[in-house]
Amino acid sequence: VQLVESGGGLVQAGGSPRLSCAASLRTFSSYAMGWFRQAPGKEREFVAGIDKNGVSTVYQDSVKGRFTVSRDNVKNTVYLQMNSLKPEDTAAYYCARTRRPAPRREAGLYDLWGQGTQVTVSS
Repeated sequence: VQLVESGGGLVQAGGSPRLSCAASLRTFSSYAMGWFRQAPGKEREFVAGIDKNGVSTVYQDSVKGRFTVSRDNVKNTVYLQMNSLKPEDTAAYYCARTRRPAPRREAGLYDLWGQGTQVTVSS
């Protein structure tokens, strides 16, 4: 059982990469998923979350209107489309599963985490 993120890298400010998180979970469609990020010297913070059906989403205020979270329950994959990137978006990005149908902002409510993918935004 694992989550594997991909899609990170070095991006110029204003860029639009898409992160993917592939889940080897037979029960993927039963639970909400979240994206978190952690910059050097800072605590891990919630970025975005999506409910088990892909209908309801929630975002951190600083990424609203720029980031979009989505999921494909056939492919067992959750995505984070990031637009208009800023240098302050530089961080390691992690996807995570919560055993709840709706996403939550608290990292402690997520029980399965990926290894993370680094996104570095150059100005």
